[in-house]
Amino acid sequence: MPSPGAPVPPRLPVEDSYLELLADTLESLDLPARGQFLQRYIRAITHLDLRETQCIQLWDEMLSRRRELSENLGRPVALKTALMDVLASAGLFRVPIVIEYDELKTLQLNAVTDPLTGLYNRRLFSETFEKELNRGRRYGSPLGLVVLDLHRFKEVNDKHGHPRGDEVLRAAAATLKKALRTSDSAFRIGGDEFALLLPQTDAEQALALSRRVETVFAEMLQPLQLTVGVSMDHGVATFPQDGEQAEQLIRVADERLYRLKHANHGKAGNGGSRTQSDSVRAEQPSSPERAATPPAPISIESGRAPERPEPRPEPAKPEPSPSSEASKPSEAQTPRSYTIQRKAERVSMAGTNAYATLGEQGMRRARVLDLGFGGVAIELDTQEDLPENLIAVLHVPILPPVRVSLKPVWTQRTTQGNFRVGCAFVS
Repeated sequence: MPSPGAPVPPRLPVEDSYLELLADTLESLDLPARGQFLQRYIRAITHLDLRETQCIQLWDEMLSRRRELSENLGRPVALKTALMDVLASAGLFRVPIVIEYDELKTLQLNAVTDPLTGLYNRRLFSETFEKELNRGRRYGSPLGLVVLDLHRFKEVNDKHGHPRGDEVLRAAAATLKKALRTSDSAFRIGGDEFALLLPQTDAEQALALSRRVETVFAEMLQPLQLTVGVSMDHGVATFPQDGEQAEQLIRVADERLYRLKHANHGKAGNGGSRTQSDSVRAEQPSSPERAATPPAPISIESGRAPERPEPRPEPAKPEPSPSSEASKPSEAQTPRSYTIQRKAERVSMAGTNAYATLGEQGMRRARVLDLGFGGVAIELDTQEDLPENLIAVLHVPILPPVRVSLKPVWTQRTTQGNFRVGCAFVS
């Protein structure tokens, strides 16, 4: 026990105490066990793959160096100090840098993250894009690319200032984060430009996601009370239909994005996906063959009804409305039936975890196949007698759970043996 007047030795930090205990423990181990332990320990702290004999030799040199340094300095030297000196002297650390692990992880995250939005940056976008393309080639799976930018964003900075513009960018990032699955990735690749990588996602699913993103983004902007009508435009390309290289897919997505922006230019409202269908139709004119079996995302998108062609020139003809209504079925009899205006557009939920709980107690569960303004299609594993008025809670991406009243209208057996049920919303 030290005398009352003797100086109290400084207390060792936890790391140094651990190393001292480690040194004492290693002395009691035989040589093979000591070499095996040291090999794993040195790999863990230095990421160096060394032989067991090298590790034993380095450890012995470290103990000897500590004694030498302690004698020269006249005070105890920590084992980690001696270990770093030995590793650097042996040439194993060419540029030795000491950094805390948490700080290292922070640096790694900052290197690939946009500081304003928290999304991944353009550098990681390029790396991730190539990895996902290689995975798609290897397993023959589709990959969706969505390029987005904010329409009239510059006007926000000019009228409201850059701080408000930053809020708009953060709202866009929050929208994208909510929309994605765990396998998807969102990136900020420019000032007001974003990109999504959607593994195992075909054109129809990517377009459905893009439309949902636009809708939710408009809702998230409402609290900002902007005087500028900002919207989010999108362009979609899919591997391998639109190309097999990253440059090809980016070019296709950019072309479709700017075609949409050109179609939306001068409009007062947000640029919606219906306007994009007009621009897409200008790129690839519709044909009966495309209507029957759309081979590419463009033809899938062009299956939506046009809004701008004929309605304006014809307001002076209200009297023949019965005959005009009668003329619509004749057009529908042709293979171009998709050109007729749809009153309740459907959005596919394929590739998502969308589901519905049925009944007041929510005891039964069904998959949600698609969703529209007029109703929803669900899928059941077995045929069931559903009541005429059915209470359900819908769980779909982005939106909170929604309680609705449904009226089953038709039932169809699928090729997989399940049962698809079309339901109309009842107010």
